[in-house]
Amino acid sequence: MVFKYPNGHPNHYDDGLPPKKQINKKEINFANRGMRFEEAINQSNQYYLTHGLAVVHKKPIPIQIVKVDYPRRSAAVIKEAYFKEASTTDYNGVYQGHYLDFEAKETKNKTSFPFKNFHDHQIKHMEECLQQKGLCFVLLWFSTLKRCFFLDGEQLIFYWKQQKKNNRASLPLKVIEKCAIEITPKVAPRIPYLTAVNTYLQTKE
Repeated sequence: MVFKYPNGHPNHYDDGLPPKKQINKKEINFANRGMRFEEAINQSNQYYLTHGLAVVHKKPIPIQIVKVDYPRRSAAVIKEAYFKEASTTDYNGVYQGHYLDFEAKETKNKTSFPFKNFHDHQIKHMEECLQQKGLCFVLLWFSTLKRCFFLDGEQLIFYWKQQKKNNRASLPLKVIEKCAIEITPKVAPRIPYLTAVNTYLQTKE
């Protein structure tokens, strides 16, 4: 299926998943199950909600459907659709009085995270949320390395603005390891990002 942004350019989603492989049943974790990163976050949000820890949801994406096929009377397949407006970030919610607003991104790269994964309107949205004392961050998933990082919005915005000055196309993993908080995937919640949020809040205090 092809989605198109308001400017009419098609956007093909690449989830960057590694090939599925047979695993030992004893090795129960996010990486070995080949779980989609976004799905793992959604399940983590459900875990937090069920246990009364936080209320975080994925933002709905407003789209306009322009072409639908009906292979069967009881089924419909969307063939073409347009984004009605540019999206901001993936998730928002509330955690212990803090407004959370964050994006989830992934890459197959092993040594850096491409800046092209982010868009100007997303950076602007984060800046506006930070001005209102919101807690903004990104969850970065290196699918090949099976590593996840919490990078706060201020750091992301700083390096985003530096990229044009330094003519860099990506953020080196070595820099991320120094300024971000690494998150170890678990069974439940699959992506325990609130642990990183707590660590970040402690450093701010």
